[in-house]
Amino acid sequence: MEGTEGIEHRPKRLAALQPVRPRTLTAPPPARSLPRARRRSPARIALTAALGLALALPAAQAPTPAFALAEPDDAPSRDDAALEASASGPAPSAFAAQFRPYAAAPLPIEAAPGAVDLATIEPPRGPTVLRSLGTGVASYYGKRFHGRRTANGERFDMNAMTAAHKTLPFGTHVRVTNRRNGKSVTVRINDRGPFIRGRTIDLSRAAAREIGLIQSGHARVTMEVVEP
Repeated sequence: MEGTEGIEHRPKRLAALQPVRPRTLTAPPPARSLPRARRRSPARIALTAALGLALALPAAQAPTPAFALAEPDDAPSRDDAALEASASGPAPSAFAAQFRPYAAAPLPIEAAPGAVDLATIEPPRGPTVLRSLGTGVASYYGKRFHGRRTANGERFDMNAMTAAHKTLPFGTHVRVTNRRNGKSVTVRINDRGPFIRGRTIDLSRAAAREIGLIQSGHARVTMEVVEP
């Protein structure tokens, strides 16, 4: 009996040792989305209320809707009409009667003796610019070299409008403008120089005086080749 009893209880032990299968959870069905209420503008709401009130009341007691009282934007107002009437003034005949007629025609204006006719005047024009040489530093030389021979064989005159340049041909006319004060002078190249590092052109003392270069000794300038 003991052996039989052990055999009968063996399947129960095996069933207890079997793993438990996990339960699968199913997601609930998605909720149905409710239809969104249609939005109505305040003007539409007011119009619906006015129409409902007009239908509810008799024709004699029905109020005039607010939208019917509004005037169109382009309709002239009473104030605009009054303003136009005042601006138009009296009739043309009454307007002309307010002025006294001339006893004689006014005399023409005569020009004073020595007056200049502006229609015949041509504004002064500067020299024609052939090409720009850019910017550089200008200096000057004067008494120490006055009367000496220049590179082209002339005598240096510190009171003449001349200058020295390293590469420009002799006889080239250059307009030099001081960038600090805007003053300009036109010089003729008749010498070579300057031979100091950082300098571009050497002006005579008279040319340097024209653009305000005497006190500072050198300045930043703009150079342009112009017609003689």
